[in-house]
Amino acid sequence: MTSQVSSPAEQADEAVVGEQRKPAAGEKDVRRLDRVIIRFAGDSGDGMQLTGDRFTSETASFGNDLSTLPNFPAEIRAPAGTLPGVSSFQLHFADHDILTPGDAPNVLVAMNPAALKANIGDVPRGAEIIVNTDEFTKRAMQKVGYETSPLEDGSLDGFQVHPVPLTTLTVEALKEFELSRKDAGRSKNMFALGLLSWMYHRPTEGTERFLKTKFAKKPDIAAANIAAFRAGWNFGETTEDFAVSYEVAPASKAFPTGTYRNISGNLALSYGLVAASRQADLPLYLGSYPITPASDILHELSKHKNFGVRTFQAEDEIAGIGAALGAAFGGSLAVTTTSGPGVALKSETIGLAVSLELPLLVVDIQRGGPSTGLPTKTEQADLLQAMFGRNGEAPVPVVAPRTPADCFDAAIEAARIAVTYRTPVFLLSDGYLANGSEPWRIPEVDELPDLRVQFASGTNHTLEDGTEVFWPFKRDPGTLARPWAIPGTPGLEHRIGGIEKQDGTGNISYDPANHDFMVRTRQAKVDGIDVPDLEVDDATGDANLLVLGWGSTYGPITAAVRRLRAAGQSVAQAHLRHLNPFPRNLGEVLKRYDKVVIPEMNLGQLATLIRAKYLVDAVSYNQVNGMPFKAEQLATALKEAIDG
Repeated sequence: MTSQVSSPAEQADEAVVGEQRKPAAGEKDVRRLDRVIIRFAGDSGDGMQLTGDRFTSETASFGNDLSTLPNFPAEIRAPAGTLPGVSSFQLHFADHDILTPGDAPNVLVAMNPAALKANIGDVPRGAEIIVNTDEFTKRAMQKVGYETSPLEDGSLDGFQVHPVPLTTLTVEALKEFELSRKDAGRSKNMFALGLLSWMYHRPTEGTERFLKTKFAKKPDIAAANIAAFRAGWNFGETTEDFAVSYEVAPASKAFPTGTYRNISGNLALSYGLVAASRQADLPLYLGSYPITPASDILHELSKHKNFGVRTFQAEDEIAGIGAALGAAFGGSLAVTTTSGPGVALKSETIGLAVSLELPLLVVDIQRGGPSTGLPTKTEQADLLQAMFGRNGEAPVPVVAPRTPADCFDAAIEAARIAVTYRTPVFLLSDGYLANGSEPWRIPEVDELPDLRVQFASGTNHTLEDGTEVFWPFKRDPGTLARPWAIPGTPGLEHRIGGIEKQDGTGNISYDPANHDFMVRTRQAKVDGIDVPDLEVDDATGDANLLVLGWGSTYGPITAAVRRLRAAGQSVAQAHLRHLNPFPRNLGEVLKRYDKVVIPEMNLGQLATLIRAKYLVDAVSYNQVNGMPFKAEQLATALKEAIDG
């Protein structure tokens, strides 16, 4: 979905404003809001991710700013009706610039007792809860520890509860289709989507088109789902239980003029890789092994053979990166995608890429660890692995996107570094960015950088006797990059392998002095990478506290900083995209502030690097619960740091 918006205006992330509009004759009351947070929750087989995705798509087409947080079990099909099997999708949408999926839902749609129990702790008093009463059977409630029904024992008195027999209403709406109750009941998520679409004045045409396309080969199923969707809309329109509907205006002043679409982090990253290969005029090669939450990149890139993309699903992680490195040797923009456990398996080949000095993108979509850990939950705990997780001195540049849409630009930047400096590059995203989504301004092609490279085509060195030869490790004096010589080019034959090479010639060398020189040269090449200076957001110029972040903490940190500034506090903020090498002005920036706080979804990995390199007494604020920070949580911690 794409939409047009115009002119930037920054507003508070967390303000809520309600305004009643006088209804026309026969209309229900309509209340205008500046933002809403909705969470759909149910069993992992209830279609909550699809429901949330469709509501998000219609919201994007309407022109709201938005941010999403899908949250689902690691099991393919956890036991039905259990707490581990609960799947949820949270959407924050607004008429202004927002940064996070929101701290707490204003509306919870709970499809069963497990969904209610798993999520009620996040719902503030006074919020609306829509409950599928059909699922609140004695057995279903006992399964999750409810001794009495929460719909009857007064435990929900502080909320606006809407008991709706979603399954029964759906089955009734689909009587004409002669489906079994079980089959008809599967469309209850579409009934709920229709109800919420009425409640928040969302467009409906896109969802109906989607259902017709998705079930094109099963027109009866498409028709049944559309009927359930329309029935949900009509129920909201006619029932007396929903006396008010809500309007959230388009975010017409939130963004620069352009054409926008909703995009997830993994999709943006995929598009960034394709764009980088086109700008570099190189074929794109992906050697990968499926792993959550990186698999979507493999799935997406496999669709783009028309752009010269070749994807290889290998038998394991080691084969995937081995094939990618071979493609890099052959002249492709080579990529391998994985998550933390896969990085561990790929480490030896990453070291080989460092030794060979070939461009290779290693995309790590981080998840909770160690080992298999939390496959569907987010974490930022692979930074030190990316920095040091190889034998010997094997420096690798590290780049991290900050938002789902920023994954596009980060992929292009990682490719720029790889092809310019002939080095493997880590691109550190995470599950929160990968699965979350937000509006993305589709760039014009002439806005993208020129990444074209010159392959070696002839001799580049003259021996003392005047003979012209090709030296595969004779370096560019500006970048220290070696020539990229495509195999099969006449006269450019050279040795490759993991054993140390002689400077210049690339011949095998065990000479101690040569090894020392090559190690220091490879490090100097990475240290000398040209990266932009770190930008600091210090609105008043008199802040004593700097909040330094990296990766997906950008949204929660920025939302927290906005809260503090709205309360009259002076806080500075800076966010790192380049983690190796650091921006050259980072040390000078750190010295300006009395206090530096580094929030991370790990136990302090960036803080460790900062303290070691700059001898700054940086304070860590850490979380490793598989979920992103909440803005209020960070704002409280930062206020304590200021007062302390």
